[in-house]
Amino acid sequence: MTPDDSSPSERLERAILRQDRVYNAAEVASETGVTIDQTRRLWRSLGFPEHVAEVAFTQSDVDAVSTIISIVDSGAIDFDLAVNLTRAVGQTMARLADWEVATLVNRVEELARTDEESGSRVESALRLVEQVNEPFETLLTFAWRRHLAAAVSRMEALGANEADLHTTAVTAGFADIVSFTQLSNEIDANRIGDLVEVFESRCADVVNAQGGRVIKSIGDSMLFVADDAERAVSIAEGIINVIGRDSRMPDVRLGLASGSVVMRMGDVFGPPVNMAARLTAVARRNRVIIDQATADLLPPAEFETRRLPARPVRGFGLVEPVAVRRH
Repeated sequence: MTPDDSSPSERLERAILRQDRVYNAAEVASETGVTIDQTRRLWRSLGFPEHVAEVAFTQSDVDAVSTIISIVDSGAIDFDLAVNLTRAVGQTMARLADWEVATLVNRVEELARTDEESGSRVESALRLVEQVNEPFETLLTFAWRRHLAAAVSRMEALGANEADLHTTAVTAGFADIVSFTQLSNEIDANRIGDLVEVFESRCADVVNAQGGRVIKSIGDSMLFVADDAERAVSIAEGIINVIGRDSRMPDVRLGLASGSVVMRMGDVFGPPVNMAARLTAVARRNRVIIDQATADLLPPAEFETRRLPARPVRGFGLVEPVAVRRH
């Protein structure tokens, strides 16, 4: 098949990958010196379906497997750890790729409408790929290095003598859009997408500006952590200001809980995370609800806390949530 006979998706794939598919799984294994099972395992960990006999791999795929195996052969990591790291890259890049495409699709439409030569979305997309991909790849490497340095600093701050450097004390926070399900049934899909994008971007700006860290967004909610309770309350107040106080946005509820969490694969797990999520269900609109552990960490001179009536919280039994406000 010549380039002129290729389908639009094939032309775009070739422009992005800059290579053709020329290997099957057995040939990748042969070229790299690994077993077919290892090749398939690495491919699955990247987030792609298995390929058996079909030609599905490029020279870059072979080079990537060779690179991973060379690290394993050096003794720095074993194969299982290599698979875990590959899975982390795959999950992160899959979301980033979806985000990038969704962000740029409107620009492609604009270019197609104003392109007097072709008016083709494919041609506009091809030109945009050519213009954006190389500088964006440079940005990816830069951002990865900066975040890696920050992650190492956080790990170092836990102390070299900690028994488990994956466990640390934080204040976890959940921000949750009120009545999101009902809202999504009342407005069109494009408006929902715009609303979620604004919610995520504004929350992330507040979290980052206050020195916290966004862990993940789940549509109508966001999980973040802060290394101290005061900072977490400041983040919660900031989110209320930029979301709940904006008449164009829905109301929001915040739950905060403090304690030890386990950090794995860019996520955090533990009772404080679960408690923070549960507390959003009992918080009033545009209010912050905290647990007693967080209240105990706040300086009384700056914050007023008030225990609320005990209520059942799934997974925790009867819990007395705590309302908080600044003096």
